[in-house]
Amino acid sequence: MITSFPEFSSLDFPTPTRATLDQAYAAIGAALDNNDLVGGLALFDAQRRAYESWAALVELRFAQDTRNADHVAARDYADSLTPYATNLETQIKKLVLARREEVAPYLDAHVIALWEADITTFDVRIESMLAEEARLSAEYTALLAAGEITFRGQTHNLSGLEPFQQDADRATRHEAEAARWDFYEANGAQLDRLFGDLVRLRTDMAHALGFESYVELGYRRMRRTDYTAQDVARFRDRIVSHVTPLVQALLQRRQFEMGWESLKAWDEALVDPQGNPGPAGDYDMMLVRAKEMFARLDETGEMAAFFSEMVDKNYLDLKNRAGKAGGGFCTSFSTQGTPFIFANFNGTHGDIGVFTHEMGHAFQNWKSRHLPVIDMLWPTMEGAEIHSMGLEFLTWPEIDLLVEEGAGERYRRLHLIESLSFLPYGACVDHFQHEIYAKPGMSLRNGMQHGCVWRNTICPGATGRSCLSGKGWPLAGAAPYL
Repeated sequence: MITSFPEFSSLDFPTPTRATLDQAYAAIGAALDNNDLVGGLALFDAQRRAYESWAALVELRFAQDTRNADHVAARDYADSLTPYATNLETQIKKLVLARREEVAPYLDAHVIALWEADITTFDVRIESMLAEEARLSAEYTALLAAGEITFRGQTHNLSGLEPFQQDADRATRHEAEAARWDFYEANGAQLDRLFGDLVRLRTDMAHALGFESYVELGYRRMRRTDYTAQDVARFRDRIVSHVTPLVQALLQRRQFEMGWESLKAWDEALVDPQGNPGPAGDYDMMLVRAKEMFARLDETGEMAAFFSEMVDKNYLDLKNRAGKAGGGFCTSFSTQGTPFIFANFNGTHGDIGVFTHEMGHAFQNWKSRHLPVIDMLWPTMEGAEIHSMGLEFLTWPEIDLLVEEGAGERYRRLHLIESLSFLPYGACVDHFQHEIYAKPGMSLRNGMQHGCVWRNTICPGATGRSCLSGKGWPLAGAAPYL
């Protein structure tokens, strides 16, 4: 049975101030001082849910229209206030962890481990740095959202250019890819400044907190409590040994299938010799078909009912438009447990992939909404991808409903190839970021030689947003790693 969602437009969370935060955290501290552990923990959780619901709505509205002055001002305010709230939150976590044996019956061991990592990532000395980090991230998001690329007499944003980048005609792909890079070249100085500023800022934060480099701090901000950079390096090595040769073979086969004399960068987006299969129809048709797909997949009817509520109560923003931030993510409002999916449909097979992916996040979050502590509503960043990438594949039996007529099997093949191909790319990005933060003094030229990607495809990530909104990635387009 799905509880009815409130209409999205009715959401209106109180805007906190330093004064209201001080009052709320004073009450939490008083309860703990009076040995009311259950009451204090309940107040703490309620306060965090209220703050994060407000902050999530502010950031979502900014992403929906980065040109709206009110949304920009609200995000600026939230970015300046959040470090102050984090300081108060950290102090309570330290108080609770100092009474570990007493609180053990009320807090899961996993939550305690997360809090132990959290308290090492903040000090009042970096409060202003965190506000500046958020400001730079917002500037990056707005810069890419403002992109206007002229292509064959029409103006497109970056998402709108993607259909041409995977067109069956090779000349069209080449021209579209050139137009895309012309945009990055025109904005290169600003992008490089943002990149450099973020690397230097995060390195300064790490040093202020006593870390040798940002690598260790980045892992803790991402709440990686049970594996290290050495473990990740071993995983990358296995990708190089076992996955990269397979992807190379797939690319070589594609070259032969297509009859190309050589494989170019602008060829990689075209996977299917018949042309990449697209969505079954327009936006409205896709929503109708998605309801049917979930109804067929889930005999209980729960997922179909959940999706219907999201549609009916407007918890989806999927259409690409000017001024909208790029990419896709899922956020949520934890005071009521409702998730929200943000994406940029552009009429390619990517619409199907991002939709099923974000629905995996959304349904997991909805099913977790009654867990007792806010830290349990989302898994850690990598753990969350089990649900999202899992649903991409779990929908395979009925994915024909979302794909153009007769192209279901071709879509499954394309989806599998692209999923495999992501692993070497993702490992490359991950390695690049480790090297950048380990050697922050590298010049732009040396950084480009040392890494495999720059500017749009990789900017130095940390806590921010990927497809999850909550602790996600600070630079849209950044890969979900360090």
